Amino acid sequence: MKTLLAIFALLVGALYTVDAQAQIPKVPGIDLPTQLLGALNNVEGLGLNADQTSKLKDNNKSFTDDIFNVLNSAVGDDSKKSQFLNLKKTRQKFLMGLLGQQLLGKYNKKIGTLIKPFKKQLGLAALAL
Repeated sequence: MKTLLAIFALLVGALYTVDAQAQIPKVPGIDLPTQLLGALNNVEGLGLNADQTSKLKDNNKSFTDDIFNVLNSAVGDDSKKSQFLNLKKTRQKFLMGLLGQQLLGKYNKKIGTLIKPFKKQLGLAALAL
């Protein structure tokens, strides 16, 4: 009876140690920065003109590069956190100036669902999004 109880405890313990992986949509062979940039560049249906689209995509590229530069830097977590929050503030200021309140709301809603799966992978960098 004790061995049966021990085996049951071992099986229950093993069940709780299995790490469940989130189902993150990932295109094989494409790295995380490229996937994040693709999600940020999804502007279809927002009614942006060519100049707005071009400026937004340029800013998305530099924003993504900045995120991963900070993420891969050797500074401490507190410094990274403040840098990510500064990136977010600068980004929101740019987006407000480019898109205005109404389009910014639509853009944030649209990309919010697209970037949600990446937030766990980004860890502390998700503060910038």
